[in-house]
Amino acid sequence: MIVTSSGLDRIKEAVKEKVFFGHEPTLELIAILLVYIVQGVLGLARLAISFFLKDDLGLSPAEVSALVGVAALPWMVKPLFGFVSDGLPIFGYRRRPYLILSGLLGAASWVAMATVVNSAWAAMLAIAMGSLSVAFSDVIVDSLVVERARQESVGDAGSLQSLCWGASAAGGLLTAYFSGSLLEHFSTRTVFAITATFPLIVSVVAWLIAESKVMEQSEWAIVNHQLKELWKAVSQKSIWLPTLFLFLWQATPTAESAFFFFTTNELHFEPEFLGRVRLVTSVAALVGVWVFQRFLKNVPFRVIFGWSTVISAVLGLSTLLLVTHANRALGISDKWFSLGDNLVLTVMGQIAFMPVLVLAARLCPPGVEATLFALLMSVVNLAGLVSYETGAFLMHQFGITESNFNNLALLVVITNVSTLLPLPLLGWLPGADSVQSAEKTEAALHPSTAIDLDSSSSKHLAQPFLPDLMSELVTHSREPEPSEQ
Repeated sequence: MIVTSSGLDRIKEAVKEKVFFGHEPTLELIAILLVYIVQGVLGLARLAISFFLKDDLGLSPAEVSALVGVAALPWMVKPLFGFVSDGLPIFGYRRRPYLILSGLLGAASWVAMATVVNSAWAAMLAIAMGSLSVAFSDVIVDSLVVERARQESVGDAGSLQSLCWGASAAGGLLTAYFSGSLLEHFSTRTVFAITATFPLIVSVVAWLIAESKVMEQSEWAIVNHQLKELWKAVSQKSIWLPTLFLFLWQATPTAESAFFFFTTNELHFEPEFLGRVRLVTSVAALVGVWVFQRFLKNVPFRVIFGWSTVISAVLGLSTLLLVTHANRALGISDKWFSLGDNLVLTVMGQIAFMPVLVLAARLCPPGVEATLFALLMSVVNLAGLVSYETGAFLMHQFGITESNFNNLALLVVITNVSTLLPLPLLGWLPGADSVQSAEKTEAALHPSTAIDLDSSSSKHLAQPFLPDLMSELVTHSREPEPSEQ
């Protein structure tokens, strides 16, 4: 069949409209999308890290939880990365050099995991390096997107960001299953070595980013202005009270590390099945986002926070059936129960966390939207650290080890019931008359949040696997950075 030039033009136009949401598929745009895809693909080593900490290093559930929390520190200072990128250009460039360095740092961290890491401290350092790599590249690539989105209409800006979210989601889904199946045939260190190749893609495509040199003094002036405006914003009671509520809501303890040990050591779930679980929950997370966007995005904050928290806590207690093996008495196998339980809990957990992003965007006053949004999400990330560390403390106090799960049921009850504690403080949130329109919310939010919500949105739901330490780690969301103003 002969394809005419007009036919090729129609095909190109169709690809542009359907695949790239109306944006011209330039080399630069493809480079940006590849960075997002890599962020999702890094989930390939998600389960390998969990098994490495548990089996190769012989860490206890409490030790793993503590390590995960500390390794998440880079995500709590993401606004700082934006300030560094803006105020300290390398050879006059603010974006491209940092993107190259981020890729090299990420590759080095995975190579270290594949070769020289043989202790908990070394693992924590290597994982933190990888986390820093992804967090910094996330800052840079988000700023690139927003800079380009400002040149478009509001509708086009949303489509560009949605395109980037889709790229990250696609990367995560592509590796969700293989994160487990690879461990059936290769060692954890081999998986780390394979993963080390992907950050190098970021360093390579960074050369395709078009960027002009900037004047360092003017950039520092911008940063100084941002800090002053930021202080004015955070000193307002209408901002710091809801922020404090979000912190308390996300800081309650988590039992995820204990559950990973339980499902692998007690229930003997193999890596391939855990990869299948991750694939199911990745899709379920997207379903949760769709349900929120389709039916709940205009529901008042206090209503949706209250009901979603209560429902999530009740549903989270369903894991007691798995812990006590009561599911077997009901004729439901451990694997089928785990799949169904995670499917429902992830959808609900995603719905429960989406208002955090909407509220964070709602709190940002004009002039410091990007900076304050990044700061608010960093507060949520800090709450994630508290969540893991308090979870580790409870595991230690209850004597939960790699083989002793006698008190796991009690831990599940505490972690779920504790999520109800902040509910009396719902009055700190804006009332129904403060809910913004859907259009303004979409313009303020970075649509790529969804792929990163997995660990935070489900942290109270006792999912039987660790959060993705590299591509979804604790941030739980991707947000505009200080450099995006």
